[in-house]
Amino acid sequence: MKMESLKELFVEELKDLYSAKTQITKALPKMAKAATSPVLKDAFESHLKETKEQIQRLEQIFESLGENPKGKTCEGMKGLLKEGDEIMKEDAEPEVLDAGLISAAQRVEHYEMAGYGTVRTYAELLGEDEAVTLLETTLKEEKAADSKLSKVAGKINVQANKAA
Repeated sequence: MKMESLKELFVEELKDLYSAKTQITKALPKMAKAATSPVLKDAFESHLKETKEQIQRLEQIFESLGENPKGKTCEGMKGLLKEGDEIMKEDAEPEVLDAGLISAAQRVEHYEMAGYGTVRTYAELLGEDEAVTLLETTLKEEKAADSKLSKVAGKINVQANKAA
């Protein structure tokens, strides 16, 4: 498909994010199960609920654009989540495993922040005010999730270092 407009790119990027989000909803329960820290488990479980709401926001944007959210696979997210799977398969001390899970989750959050920041800017340029508001809400949630993970990492990484 030849993309001829910013709007077409906007829709394609939204589809990529939609695919990423649906992949994340499958990965978060596994990460929560693998986590040994109750605080980390809780962070993954609460982010799963938030992710489902974010998917609904994306669906709302697609509906307003008259577009279908399906039909694209986010290969970048697929790769990031595969790396997270590899961490979960490691024979690691509990604190080290949790530190690795946080690392994997933060890579996902940063990928999402980049994507949401970009599509929000496209929405602004295209005059899609409702989309701007919805995307900005999600972007703020992603930044908050990353901040929460950093806070949890502050304790878990110290414990992982002592485990050696």
